[in-house]
Amino acid sequence: MNEYINIGKIVATFGVKGEVILKHALGKKTTLKGIEAIFIEQQKNSYLPYFILSSKAKDNEEIYVLIDGIESKESAHRLIQKNVWLLDDDFRKIAGKSAPIALLGYSIINEGENLGPIEEVIEQPHQVLLRITLNGNEALIPLHEETLLKIDRKKKEVHVVLPDGLLEIYR
Repeated sequence: MNEYINIGKIVATFGVKGEVILKHALGKKTTLKGIEAIFIEQQKNSYLPYFILSSKAKDNEEIYVLIDGIESKESAHRLIQKNVWLLDDDFRKIAGKSAPIALLGYSIINEGENLGPIEEVIEQPHQVLLRITLNGNEALIPLHEETLLKIDRKKKEVHVVLPDGLLEIYR
């Protein structure tokens, strides 16, 4: 089964030919070059492929995308606020290496203990939250300059020192 990675959402239409604006968290200016399709979640865990006809970067966070079969502003409007996903392999090709979202799948290591793989990255103004499953419970791990020790990209590990008592609420 393919893994899907949430990269952002469609935030607006552009022009009259059905182009949409995709706001993404890929961490760099990109055009989705080499990516055949994006996936839009129609229902929970149900992803439909939308084939890309063309795309061009608007800025570091947004891309203009023309999708096959979406030929009017009205049909494009139905996609606004829909989450956009990529296949894991496609995501790894285009995500910026320094973008927080690139930490998906890395293991979190707290003082030598492997807490598990990062399942979601939630970016907030002053910190990043990393969602993991700890003892069957969803746990949110804060990542900021006071908790981060190092990121080992070769081993795909994020080393942290968490505040006393933080993990106990999840155990």
